[in-house]
Amino acid sequence: MAFGLNALRGMKITLRRFFDTYRVGMIQQPSAAGNLAAPAEAHADGIPAGMPTHIGGLITSQYPEQKLPVPERFRYIPFLVFDEEPQHERAQFDGVRCTACGICAKVCPPQCIWIVQGKGDDGKPRPVSSEFYIDASICMSCGFCAEYCPFDAIKMDHNYEFSSYERHESWVFDLQELLQPVAYHAAIHPTDYAREAEEERAKAVARAARDEAKASQAAEALEAGGPDPEELKRQKEESRRKFLEDRAKKKAAQEGGGG
Repeated sequence: MAFGLNALRGMKITLRRFFDTYRVGMIQQPSAAGNLAAPAEAHADGIPAGMPTHIGGLITSQYPEQKLPVPERFRYIPFLVFDEEPQHERAQFDGVRCTACGICAKVCPPQCIWIVQGKGDDGKPRPVSSEFYIDASICMSCGFCAEYCPFDAIKMDHNYEFSSYERHESWVFDLQELLQPVAYHAAIHPTDYAREAEEERAKAVARAARDEAKASQAAEALEAGGPDPEELKRQKEESRRKFLEDRAKKKAAQEGGGG
């Protein structure tokens, strides 16, 4: 009996709030309807022109002509970032930040990311993806890939319009379909982009300080009559080269003797 009364009280509160909202919406609907018929131009605050910013009630956005702005933290299908600056450190890889480290694929809960690492003409692995696929049909938009990427190479997109009559191949996006310039990332994630830019500037300052300290130490060593750091580096490389050659000769001799 007590349970039934509590349920009725809850329904009463819900219905009262619904009708209050509906009443406010009907009172303010004429002005809102007039605005909603206007083209979907954006105000300065990013809200479409047809969407009132100061009223409540039941207001319908005329989608797809009018689209509500999504929050910056909104997450949907991931995309890959590339830098367009020719002097960027990843310029030799067309500016693509992804190094094919595979961390995003490892942390992905539904395992919807598949990566193939690129190889050079000599057959050795290169820090770039030759193939990169995301199966959007099973992506859960958790954002783990973007959170764990150490190179800020993968981000979550705001585009959610992927309607399709086909459920399989059209939902598997390849490398070229996933690539977006860094300007796109800056436009939809201004806060994150500003933070990343500040971190990059701090790293550049730290690198410059380290290089300056090394140069100062080398100059002091030369003035004190100590060994030249560049000469020590050359000797170390020469010792390593000789060690590798000796090891290769011993291996070849063992294989020849065994044959």
